Amino acid sequence: MERMKLGLIVGLKEDPAESFEKVASLGIPTCQVSACAERLVGRFDPAYVRKCAEKAGVEISSFFLLFEGQIFNNKDGPATMGFVAPAYRQKRLVLAKQFSDLVREMGVTSITSHVGFIPDDETDPVYTGFLQVMGEFIDHCGKNGQMFCFETGQELPSTLKRTILDLGRENVGINLDPANLILYGKANPLDAVEIFGEYVRGMHAKDGLWPNRDESLGKETPLGQGMVRFDLLLPRLKKKGFKGPVTIEREISGPQQIADIRRAIELLSPYL
Repeated sequence: MERMKLGLIVGLKEDPAESFEKVASLGIPTCQVSACAERLVGRFDPAYVRKCAEKAGVEISSFFLLFEGQIFNNKDGPATMGFVAPAYRQKRLVLAKQFSDLVREMGVTSITSHVGFIPDDETDPVYTGFLQVMGEFIDHCGKNGQMFCFETGQELPSTLKRTILDLGRENVGINLDPANLILYGKANPLDAVEIFGEYVRGMHAKDGLWPNRDESLGKETPLGQGMVRFDLLLPRLKKKGFKGPVTIEREISGPQQIADIRRAIELLSPYL
């Protein structure tokens, strides 16, 4: 079996060349690029972004769609995150379509995003309204030749699988972030793979600890210092048909981030 490629998630710098040079300097062949729709649309030349990636010899596996005003925790997240939050839904749908159009011009065929805290109750009006908007965006991605991948963590794995089935679209997958499942207190990543593993098209190699009772979010850690068992997770994903890339994510900056990424490469390499 062919070994999976490594990746790195990077933010889009004012000069995109810096983002891709960082990936290349670490010897990593692929990346996911994260950007706020409000910042990307109308400000970046898609041809230049693509040229920078090609010059660095880095493949963009997916563009990670973010929105301004989102709060990544269990307390404030439900009212602010993604397409689920009713107050932001229509505005973000317009922005997301423009984001998709720009990403198409870069030649990238995958978009990943946190869509919000999907309700467990399928009769909840918030859920039914969300499905309509989500379906419209996924259809737009389809017209642009793109797969849309749900980033995990803010919903139960069973709820996410039900959502995919309810949407009934072919161009839908999952970007598995095993640490997020732990950080938001939703599921053991190994159990999640058994529930929705056949839909996984991308993943983040990130680690973390469960939240305590008085915490609205757990704590991210360097790879190997949290609760994710990558030695068990990656073989299970392979059995479900996942072929990579395995995209490292470390949500700090500076020299320690680089050191942690290098250590992550060492830890992951035997399981690729």
